[in-house]
Amino acid sequence: QVQLVESGGGMVQAGGSLRLSCAPSGRTFINYAMAWFRQAPGKEREFVADVGASGVTTYYGDSVKGRFTISRGNAKNTVYLQMHSLKPEDTAVYYCAKVRAGAGLQLLSAPDVEYWGQGTQVTVSS
Repeated sequence: QVQLVESGGGMVQAGGSLRLSCAPSGRTFINYAMAWFRQAPGKEREFVADVGASGVTTYYGDSVKGRFTISRGNAKNTVYLQMHSLKPEDTAVYYCAKVRAGAGLQLLSAPDVEYWGQGTQVTVSS
C-alpha cells in the first residue's frame, strides 16, 4: 500500500520558519509531480505549491509566493516545503500529494491528486 509520510509540522511564532518533508513508502515517485495542499478549519483544501518530476518547474499559490519554497531531494523521492515569514493565517493541516500523470501543474486542484499523505499540523501564533 502506498503511503506518503509527512514530517516537520509544529507550532511557531509569526515570522518564524518551518520545513516540511514528505517521503513515500511502498514505491518511488521520482517520475511524478508532487504537491503540497493545506486545509484550515472550516475551509476548503487549498493548493500551496507543486514541483515537476525533474524538480525544476514549480508553481505556488498566491498566498505563499515569495515566502514558501518547494523542492525535491537529491534522489528526487523526497519533497520539501520550506516556509518562511509564517503568518497566523498559514495555520492549517498541510498535506503532501502525488499528482496524477498529465495534470496541469499551473492550475492544480484537489481532483488532480492521486495520493494524499495523512497531513501534518502547522500552527502559527501571533
